[in-house]
Order: sequence, then C-alpha cells, then structure tokens
Amino acid sequence: MTTEPTRSGEQGALADSADQVWLPPEATRIGLVSVSDRASRGIYADEGLPALEHWLREVLWNPLHIETRLIPDEQALIEATLIELTDTVRCDLVLTTGGTGPAPRDVTPEATLAVAHKVLPGFGEQMRAVSLQYVPTAILSRQVGVIRGQALILNLPGQPKAIRETLDGVFAAVPYCIDLIGGPYLETRLARIDAFRPKTARRPARENAPVPEEDA
Repeated sequence: MTTEPTRSGEQGALADSADQVWLPPEATRIGLVSVSDRASRGIYADEGLPALEHWLREVLWNPLHIETRLIPDEQALIEATLIELTDTVRCDLVLTTGGTGPAPRDVTPEATLAVAHKVLPGFGEQMRAVSLQYVPTAILSRQVGVIRGQALILNLPGQPKAIRETLDGVFAAVPYCIDLIGGPYLETRLARIDAFRPKTARRPARENAPVPEEDA
C-alpha cells in the first residue's frame, strides 16, 4: 500500500530579510513493515503501521511517500520485502515492527541482517537502553539497525506505545545517517525531535522560515 504526501512542499523557495533562501522540504520515501502472523491473517487489527505513520507525520516536515506492508513471521518473506522496499521501491528509510523477541517465530532481526550491507550496532544498543527505562524485559529484544544500499533499516517493537518511546529515543541520529548514505535531508519539528548534525551539515531550522504572505 502506498500513501502519498500530506504536505506537498510545492510553494517554492522563500527568502527572508537576510536573503536566506528557503527551499521546500525534500520529499522522502519510507517503507513500513509490520511483521505478525495473526495480524496478517486478520485475526486482529494491526496497530503497528498506523502508529509508525502517525509518528512520522507528527515529527517530520518532509513530504512523505509511505509504503506499507503487513506480512507474517516468515524469514524469506521478510527478506524479500526488505529487498523490494530498498532496491525496487527505493525507500530512504525502512521501519519494521514486530518479530524481535526470543520466540521461535520471531525472525525479523535474522531477516534484516541477512539483507544488510552494513550493520550499525549502536541503534540496537540504544533502542534496548531506551526500552529498559520502561520495562525490564527490554533485554529480550534483538532489534538491529542496518544499511542496505542507500537505505537505513531499523527494527522496532510491536506495541504502539513502545514504538513511540523507541523512536523518541533514537530518531535524533537518523537524519544525519541518511545524509551520509546519500538520502534526502530529513527535517524534524524541533518541538518533537531535534535531529543532531555537525554544524557544517546543518541547514536553518524550518521553524525559522518566514511565513508566506498569503498565509500570514
């Protein structure tokens, strides 16, 4: 399923009194994958995909092209889905939800590592550290972060509350990572997430842009 942007960014460049040119936010394509045997069979409604999309639209200024997939806990299918989203659909960021625990059917990390070109251990370490602030069973999570081509893939928990807590705790590092692998410049709403970049890689915050006259 594909969801088109809700913020088009087509108003063109703006210039403030200091002649700072403000370009529209760059569009980005993001893949969302919910891995669940029961939700994929319709036994219960999937909550992971709506939670992910809501969080992203709440935090990012960028126009978002969202690609969603709801699939069972089958390693070969998870691998094929991740490859499709990164290599064919050309997503800049892929977020998975579910399948990261120790149960026999939890194979999302194995599938993610199988398609990875580079592993970023810090993401998994930080996601567990964040979750441990809320539940002691976070040590059972096997979430990973990897790069495939020019896409960042992150495994997230399955529950909406845990998804939000985890993204709040690690997303500040995501935009610069995507910069480094050749993706679009992700702009976050500072009231929610202040993305970290070196000073030389930062652009002016979108909150400081002048308001177009027709909207003033």
